[in-house]
Amino acid sequence: MRVLVAGFEHETNTFAPTRAGYQNFVNGEGYPAMARGSEMLRLRDVNLATGGFIQAAEQRGFEIIPVIWAGASASAHVTTDAYERIAGEIVAAAKAHAFDAIYLNLHGAMVTELHDDGEGELLRRLRAVVGPEMPIYCSVDLHANMTEAMLTLATGIVGYQTYPHVDMAETGRRAVALHDACREAGGVLYRAARRLPFLIPLNAQCTLVDPARSTYALLREKQVGDVVSLSFAPGFPASDFSECGPVVWGYGRTQDAVEAAVEAVYRHILETEPQWAVTFLDPESAVKEAMRLSAGAARPVVISDTQDNPGAGADADTTGMLRALVACRAEGAALGVFYDPAAVAAAVEAGAGGTVTLALGGRSGTVGDEPFVGTFEVETVGDGRCVFEGPMLRGTELDLQGAACLRIDGVRVVVSATKAQMFDRNLYRMVGIQPEAMKILVNKSSVHFRADFGPISEAILIAKAPGPMKADPRDLPWTKLPQAMRLVPAA
Repeated sequence: MRVLVAGFEHETNTFAPTRAGYQNFVNGEGYPAMARGSEMLRLRDVNLATGGFIQAAEQRGFEIIPVIWAGASASAHVTTDAYERIAGEIVAAAKAHAFDAIYLNLHGAMVTELHDDGEGELLRRLRAVVGPEMPIYCSVDLHANMTEAMLTLATGIVGYQTYPHVDMAETGRRAVALHDACREAGGVLYRAARRLPFLIPLNAQCTLVDPARSTYALLREKQVGDVVSLSFAPGFPASDFSECGPVVWGYGRTQDAVEAAVEAVYRHILETEPQWAVTFLDPESAVKEAMRLSAGAARPVVISDTQDNPGAGADADTTGMLRALVACRAEGAALGVFYDPAAVAAAVEAGAGGTVTLALGGRSGTVGDEPFVGTFEVETVGDGRCVFEGPMLRGTELDLQGAACLRIDGVRVVVSATKAQMFDRNLYRMVGIQPEAMKILVNKSSVHFRADFGPISEAILIAKAPGPMKADPRDLPWTKLPQAMRLVPAA
């Protein structure tokens, strides 16, 4: 069995300020850096779907034909140049090699400058080369916006079942299992899918708490007997195109079995619809509550700066939470990761122990946000390199191309020269901050941080400071959603 393997991941927030160019994929921006050919085999021990697929495929004696791995932090549309260069490599490899199957590590929510459905377009191009019979298996993110083209053109697709995504490698292994089950069934499995009629806010999709927790428990319960695979993608509620939204789908040895399982999960989500709503705090209320909860506590209170999450398309440079921390005179507080290359350069020039007066951040064009002007002490400067040890991307080597710890009053700020979501404690430690010793941690992340920070947290709060990634889908200027799609769960 010879399998062509490629990864191309991007989560597209069509309302975000910055597009994803080719260099963003070269850098990786929280994902591993771009890799080609045999370099991809180094990902086998990384918690990525590609890594899990390679591990399981090698254990079965498959011959891997690695093409390219490319991922970039969430942002606005993928540029035509980046898409054509990366997709072009994958399609060219399909033309050049002989193989028995294709595996694609996709995100499922890619929108390009020319294509609303980036993954569907890639699959269409591959089908034009390999024909309708070639097995093509895909893994997708829990935030995938599953389209009819994706479901129709792929032989089988499996989605993550955890948010934070601690099961990415496991999902790659499930793709191999789906491939095996399809072969055992003579190359034919039956498919069923149902689309939900409402958007689900990102913060409600966390599988550590209900209703998502119980939904995925039911999904696993129904994946028995003739039901080979079940997936539920709550979707990425910031991609303005007609098929944005939650989908349940699955594969089975009989049509009746898979349809019944998909319908059961679908009905459960409809019945729990009011539970998918989210309550947010304004910045100062969040800080004051964190100060109250952390008084006398042995562990830090963590605040999610959810609307400036670079993992969802923001630029990680809005200042609302920093202003609230300083205004409330918070002590023992740290905030990260704040993207500002100019601030990093100024800190390097001043050196550890020096001071810098900066207009920090505030350049994303977000309404209600502006640079924070202040004088900071430079506590540390560093090269911005670290290796993740948390459960989500353990083993990933990250290079932020420079970082520093800036302090103003009782607040420390991790600034970096490259965007990265704060989902691993080592992003604090790389500039000398011990997160366990802080009273308050403000993370520019929506949910992923919970995997590594949840075990050390006294409490977790969600703040709605001005930012490009609107946590409430009602705040976005939608133009392409069907009128029947509810922007938030009904009460």
